[in-house]
Amino acid sequence: MSMLEAVEQVIEEAQRQLEHLEWEPRLSDLALAWQTATALDAAVGPANVQQAMPRIDRLEGLREALAALALTVARTHGHLAWFLAQCSSQLAPILHWRALDAPDGHAFGTTLPTGDQLTDAEEAVRLLAVMLTRTGHRADTTA
Repeated sequence: MSMLEAVEQVIEEAQRQLEHLEWEPRLSDLALAWQTATALDAAVGPANVQQAMPRIDRLEGLREALAALALTVARTHGHLAWFLAQCSSQLAPILHWRALDAPDGHAFGTTLPTGDQLTDAEEAVRLLAVMLTRTGHRADTTA
């Protein structure tokens, strides 16, 4: 299963919980969702821009996205933390990627991602950002 498919499944579960009022985000959660979406958007730009970038820059953006998720998980509890932690777990293979060749073979078990893998991870981050933006907008309707 691709990262995009895995994140889609987590998002579908979150959307069901929100629709059935099994997860009723607090205003602080909505603000964090919005802030995290903004950070994810800043880390991974539009597809046409990302695909023109060197692998090292694309990987840097994906790692920044993971860092943004980790910071949010550290700042909240409950459903939002659980949701973002699961999304982070689905994106964890990014941590095993490297951007540079390792001619001596000593790369701590990391691998060079393919262009398709980078694109898949970037699409997953974009999808997550869209979901968090929509969730963050719920603050407008609950205020």
